[in-house]
Amino acid sequence: MTDIIGAGAKGPAQKDLIKDASIETFETDVLRASMTTPVIVDFWAEWCQPCKQLTPRIEKAVKDAKGKVRLVKVDIDKNKMLASQLRIQSIPTVYAFFQGRPVDAFQGSVPDSEIKAFIDRLTGLTGAADGAGDLTAHLDAADQMLAKGDVAGAADLFGRIAEADPTQLRALAGLARCHVALRDFDQARAILDMIPAEKQTDAAVAGVRAAIELAANEKNAGDSAALALKVERNPNDLEARFDLAGALIGGGDMERGVDELLAIISKNREWNEGAARKKLLTVFEALGATNPVTQSGRRRLSSILFS
Repeated sequence: MTDIIGAGAKGPAQKDLIKDASIETFETDVLRASMTTPVIVDFWAEWCQPCKQLTPRIEKAVKDAKGKVRLVKVDIDKNKMLASQLRIQSIPTVYAFFQGRPVDAFQGSVPDSEIKAFIDRLTGLTGAADGAGDLTAHLDAADQMLAKGDVAGAADLFGRIAEADPTQLRALAGLARCHVALRDFDQARAILDMIPAEKQTDAAVAGVRAAIELAANEKNAGDSAALALKVERNPNDLEARFDLAGALIGGGDMERGVDELLAIISKNREWNEGAARKKLLTVFEALGATNPVTQSGRRRLSSILFS
């Protein structure tokens, strides 16, 4: 029997899909097993009513996946040391392991749609590892990992996709974004420079360059707390508000930074030759058109400009 998941490949036997584990079997049933097939670990307890609602639905989703993922259940009352080592503070808590490390997680009794999306992300990882499956799903999984702060995991997945196809634009741009998150701007630029000249104007590439510009320019921004106090004392000090926006953006608080830039535009859209609007558009480009902050910010900007 093989554990390799691919087109037409057979997954684990049905009896191996769902197991109960202890601290003695965790390494074999989770860490080693996850080297080829993602393993979902459901931490539960007999007294936990939400667990009793969630576990059967996870079991069904795992069975529906037909061997692409496995499920291991851990009773925290019987495995207190293991729960402590993994810092389980509330239940239900669900982890996903792949290739020996945690790659995703959620807490609480989530809807069936979220369980399915969770499993879909995991099957995307296995497809990328085996060089098979839907490329879009693999890239979406990497994007989600980066959005959740798992920069190392996202970089690993983007990197494997790019290694398999060095012309894959979205993978290269994603890998560059990982280096921006690590503030390794030189490496991010080096990756973007690998992209052919005719594709340098692509939105994904332009967005990363905008993110580099923002992060690099704001890395020495002033203290946001002091600037916020200065703005509070004089709301019409647009230069201080602009500096505050830069400090917030440089610190990764894009939403509050956008709020401050919109406040400047609302007070004086032509201030400093439209500097606030220019920076705002750079932020939108860096975040991407589908980011909620971009979508909300664009609506508010239109409302201000056309009021």
